[in-house]
Amino acid sequence: ALEYGTNTLEMHSDAVDGTHRVLVVDDLLATGGTAAAVRSMLDRVGGHIVAFEFLIELAALNGRAKLQGVDVKSFITY
Repeated sequence: ALEYGTNTLEMHSDAVDGTHRVLVVDDLLATGGTAAAVRSMLDRVGGHIVAFEFLIELAALNGRAKLQGVDVKSFITY
């Protein structure tokens, strides 16, 4: 999910199952669209997200709000 336009996220169907605990790491948390799409994709295959970690968070865009219920950490916040 992009702020402008569209894109696609893919993963192998057997990459994660109900026994896996997943840490999602990304470079940027802005609107939260990509992270929410990853969460939705992992929910469908049964993966349990334990946390999201980002290098940079653009706090004014409030992306964290789309990730409620999961621990979210960022190293640098603007």
